[in-house]
Amino acid sequence: MTRSPHETSGEPNPLRALTLDRLRCRTSMKWRAHPDDVLPLWVAEMDVPLAEPVVRAVTEALALGDTGYPAGTGYAEALAGFAEKRWGWDGLAVERTAIVPDVMLGVVEMLKLVTGPGDPVVVNSPVYPPFYQFVEHMDRQVIEAPLGADLRIDFETLDETFRRAVAGGRRAAFLLCSPHNPTGTVHTADELATVAALADRHGVRVVVDEIHAPLTAGGVEFVPYLSVPGSANGLSLMSASKAWNLAGLKAALAIAGTASAADLARMPDEVSHGPSHLGIIAHSAALRDGTGWLDALLAGLDDNRRLLADLLAEHLPAIAHHPAEATYLAWLDCRALGLGDDPAEVFLRRGRVALNSGIPFGTGGAGHVRLNLATSPELIAEAVRRMAAALD
Repeated sequence: MTRSPHETSGEPNPLRALTLDRLRCRTSMKWRAHPDDVLPLWVAEMDVPLAEPVVRAVTEALALGDTGYPAGTGYAEALAGFAEKRWGWDGLAVERTAIVPDVMLGVVEMLKLVTGPGDPVVVNSPVYPPFYQFVEHMDRQVIEAPLGADLRIDFETLDETFRRAVAGGRRAAFLLCSPHNPTGTVHTADELATVAALADRHGVRVVVDEIHAPLTAGGVEFVPYLSVPGSANGLSLMSASKAWNLAGLKAALAIAGTASAADLARMPDEVSHGPSHLGIIAHSAALRDGTGWLDALLAGLDDNRRLLADLLAEHLPAIAHHPAEATYLAWLDCRALGLGDDPAEVFLRRGRVALNSGIPFGTGGAGHVRLNLATSPELIAEAVRRMAAALD
């Protein structure tokens, strides 16, 4: 299902709902990691009120005292319904799912199923820093297959990296970010089918982080990895947390392809004890009843992407920027500004704007910053003004 660039649900744009003073009352990481004179456009939290169906579902659960342990398949059923309506994918089988605490802990558990200590895990750099942190913490070896200059998968590089990863008969996995964080690239059906074919050729298992799947730009279609030919032995992680701003309400789903159900069945039972029951209630409500709110958010993000492009062209034309096809993040190439490998440090120190440094994203990240667009147009404009002033 492809949305037009200006399609809305009739609901108000949630990105315009909260004032800066109201946002500074929050106690989460985005608003507490820096002093009050810093404008935070870094970590992936959105400056929005929650969707009313989510608030209602959680409030009713609290009133009932329904705060025990999770049970049942309601989350998987809600996601399956969302996937069919949103992406035209009817292949999300509830019986091939399992609840996990969150996407990254789910990634760890899936990688444990298909690799062993010391085995390589391939990633497309620059990529979400926890891909490195979690993989290395679980005693696996990260091998980079850098994206191409167009910020898309370079298949010659991926083919060669897969070959090196399995050399000597080692097991290996490919941890794919889809849509890609930080670039916002949405992999096409043909690209994903090529990934599956290369993985099959080399005996590499594919584990996919699809947490940003609902957050596509207007006119862009997300394709679930497990829907493409050759993906049957893949494993996917999905969650409502990014699209509905529910990171503090922990819950995610691991999804097995038709040939990897036996792998998922080997996941230890105790992993399913980690998700929050309230989180599952919130995520399920979002997927079932929060699509109107989501459409209003997506329209607002389309507007913010255009706004940022216009502001950069006017005030910081040396920054190279390609509006993302998905996520609410912008990947900015600041190398022409002459600020060194870590321009985020300069923008924070001189401009009092907090952005993510590109360095932790791996090869290709130096000289870049990641900016969070999920805020009001006024704060985006103020951030760009401060960034430009930091160069004076």
